[in-house]
Amino acid sequence: MTTTATPKLSICIATFKRGAFIGETLDSILGQMEPGIEVVVVDGASPDDTPKVMARYAAAHPEIRYFRESVNSGVDADFDKAVGYAKGEFCWLMTDDDLLRPGAVAAVLAALGSEDDLIIVNAEVRGVDLSELYEKQRLVFDADKVYRASDREAFFAETAAYLSFIGCVVIRRTGWLARERSAYYGSLFIHVGVIFQNPPISNVKVISEPQIIVRYGNAMWTSRSFEIWMFKWPGLVWSFPDISDEAKRKVCRREPWRSAKALFHNRALGAYSSVEFKKIKQSDVGKLEKMVAYLLSVFPASLANLVMVTYFSLLATPARIALHDLLFSRNAGVLSRMSARVLTRRNR
Repeated sequence: MTTTATPKLSICIATFKRGAFIGETLDSILGQMEPGIEVVVVDGASPDDTPKVMARYAAAHPEIRYFRESVNSGVDADFDKAVGYAKGEFCWLMTDDDLLRPGAVAAVLAALGSEDDLIIVNAEVRGVDLSELYEKQRLVFDADKVYRASDREAFFAETAAYLSFIGCVVIRRTGWLARERSAYYGSLFIHVGVIFQNPPISNVKVISEPQIIVRYGNAMWTSRSFEIWMFKWPGLVWSFPDISDEAKRKVCRREPWRSAKALFHNRALGAYSSVEFKKIKQSDVGKLEKMVAYLLSVFPASLANLVMVTYFSLLATPARIALHDLLFSRNAGVLSRMSARVLTRRNR
């Protein structure tokens, strides 16, 4: 393959323990390669067969540049390293188990203009084996959209929740490197910190047609979901001083763990127990709030699961992702599965 001195696009992947999936991810990319594109993979010291898989792909495809770290520095640092190793004008921060739809690379290249700083690529959501479609369009936009620096509030309110998925980000490399990054190591969402810090990014484009297939239910951080979605994510969202509270509220609550409904839902998922309650207990909460939080932490988890499965199944349009999470939880029993089958069938 002929390459250019400065590639137009570097597809940057930070990977860890994805030997079973990264080959399929690379296959979905390699079939779309054009001159001026490279693939950069940073392996955070995976203890599985990832090195063997990557050695095979790198030997067969010179456009792949593989970097194996001696220690795991975390997903934020590894994505930052990948951008640092990249040579492209733009970097697509691709995930290590999801797939690109046919024509995705061409669609991104066609969207990239000389003034663009950031491209957001829409995605569809499927189950782990990709056979079942959960969401046809993760970001519900009818048409492509452009945001300027003056649209920062709207940009944040309308896209930040979706931007928790790093694989949608195509960013100008010089812009990434010019912004603060190390402060967001450990946040699990370094890209969100880079994108929404000051000064505002001037030229943002959203590709509304889904170009990515998200393999849902395969997240590495499932065991830490309570900490991430109740504390880390809202802490980051609410950390940007120049974005209004109104815009932030459209993305998530400031302290979602204060919601009894959120705690009950997490109990149903198996993500909330007396262990997580200890962190709430140490927070600034009143006696009644603390008592409710404690009672929910010891509420029978299988019963909570059944209640939430019934609730999401009875919606006019059953919440398929919410049901997936509940039914694949360790707390899902026979009654939960039966309830989901009967009630969702009735809604069809």
